[in-house]
Amino acid sequence: MSERPDALQRLRGAHEAAVLGELRRSGALSRNELMRRVGLSRTTLFAIVSDLLGREAVVEQSARARQRGRGRPPTEITLNPCGAELIGIEAQRGRTHIVIANSAHDIVGRHSAPVEAGATAEERADAIIAAVGDLLRERRLALAPLQGIGLGLPGFVQDPASADPRSMTPFAAHVAAALEQYFHVPVVVDNNARLAALAEVTWGAARGHFNAVYLRWSDGVGGGLVVDGRLVRGAHGTAGEIGHTSCDASGPPCHCGGRGCLEAEIRLPALLARCAERGVTVRDADELLVLAESGEPTARNVLREAATLAGRVLAAVAAHSDPECIVIDGEPAALEEPVLTTVREQVRTLSLPTAPRDITVRRAALGKDAAARGAVALLLHAHGHGAEGRVLQPVPHPAAAVLGTVEGGRR
Repeated sequence: MSERPDALQRLRGAHEAAVLGELRRSGALSRNELMRRVGLSRTTLFAIVSDLLGREAVVEQSARARQRGRGRPPTEITLNPCGAELIGIEAQRGRTHIVIANSAHDIVGRHSAPVEAGATAEERADAIIAAVGDLLRERRLALAPLQGIGLGLPGFVQDPASADPRSMTPFAAHVAAALEQYFHVPVVVDNNARLAALAEVTWGAARGHFNAVYLRWSDGVGGGLVVDGRLVRGAHGTAGEIGHTSCDASGPPCHCGGRGCLEAEIRLPALLARCAERGVTVRDADELLVLAESGEPTARNVLREAATLAGRVLAAVAAHSDPECIVIDGEPAALEEPVLTTVREQVRTLSLPTAPRDITVRRAALGKDAAARGAVALLLHAHGHGAEGRVLQPVPHPAAAVLGTVEGGRR
C-alpha cells in the first residue's frame, strides 16, 4: 500500500514535466491547446496548471490574439520568466559566484559576494544561502519551482581514497547536505575548474567543439577535460588536475602530496616572487601584466618562462586527449604575447607535430562566473536535457542585458 502514493507522485511529476516541457518548446498556450498537446484530461491538466500557478512556475497572461465577440478574452499559460529553476554556484576560497536560470533555461541573474577564506562547511553554506537571497531580492526573482542546485568547489570534491567515485570529501558533502536541507532540492557537486571547462564548451570559447582542454591559471592552477562531448571526472574525481602535473620530481613539495607541480611553478604568487628575485618589485597580477605589455624585460621573461612550462604540460595533455581546442583562463591569458603565442608554439612543436591535426589555443570567454555557469550546464545534464550526455550546444546564450558582453576571442 505504501508504494501507491509514491507511484501517484511519480505520475503527477511526469505530467507536470510534460506540461513544462511543452511550454518550453512552444511558448504561451491556452489551457485547451496545452491539454491537446500533452494528451491529459481536462481535470488533470487544470489541476496541474493551478498548482504551477500557485508555485509561480508559470504565469497567466492575456492571449496574443483576442477572440472576437462578447465575453471574457481568453488567457494563455506561459513560463514565469522570473522563476528560478536552476541555481549554479561556485564557492571559491574567498568568494562566491551565483547564477540563476529560469524555467526557459535563460540565465536571468548573477551575483558575487566575498566570504572568509577559512570558512567552515557550515559557514560556507550559510554564506551561499545569504547570497542566493540577496540575488533573488535584487533581481525580483521567485524561487519556485526550483529544480536543483549545481555547486562548484575548489580541490577534490570526490574522495580519491575511496573506491566509490560517488563518495564526496567531507567538506563538499557537508556543504551539499546543508544546501539540500535548506532548499529541498538535489545538489550536484563537481570541481570548479571542471565546471568552468564545461561552461566554455557549452557557451564560451570552445563552443562547437566536443573535445577540449581547459586550463585555469591564476592564484592556483586547475583544469578540466571534455572528451567526445563529455566532462571527464575519472575513477576518483581527480581528472583534469593539470596544475598537479609534476614538472620536477625533486622540486618543492605541493599541498597535493606531490613534488614540483606545475601549480607551484606558474601560480601568480610564484611569478611575483620570481620577479622580486630578479630585482623587480611587482605588487599584483595587474601590475605584472601592465609591465609585460609595456615591454619590461623581467616581467616578460618571467611570463614567457611560465607559459613555456604550461605549454609543455598542455602539449602532453593534448597528446593523450587529442583536443580540438585548448582554452586558457585567468589573468596571464589576457596577453597574446608572450603568453598565448608561447603556449601555441609549445603545443605545435611538442604535441605529435607530424599528426594531421589542428589544435587551437585561445583565451577563455566567460569571465569570473564561468564555473557557476558550468554548474547550471551540469544541472541540465542531470535533468536529461542533453543528447546522450553530450554537452548542451543549443542552450541559449545568457542575455547581454543581464550578464554583459562576453569577453575574449571567440571565433
